[in-house]
Amino acid sequence: MTKPTDPGWGKSSYSNGSGGGCVEWAAAHAAAFGEVPVRDSKDVGRPGFTVGVRAWSAFVDHAKGVRP
Repeated sequence: MTKPTDPGWGKSSYSNGSGGGCVEWAAAHAAAFGEVPVRDSKDVGRPGFTVGVRAWSAFVDHAKGVRP
């Protein structure tokens, strides 16, 4: 399966247009390929990176204040 050039970026519901420090991720890409593309929402022209689904889930849980 070929990976798309635009994986379908999504933003946090806390992201806004006034320069909030948020990241974008691509959930559909994660479901299809088992890796989560991540990029800076303030500078989308710069390259992003990918992390494994489990690592992304751990990051999100930590950001929400949920500890295992």
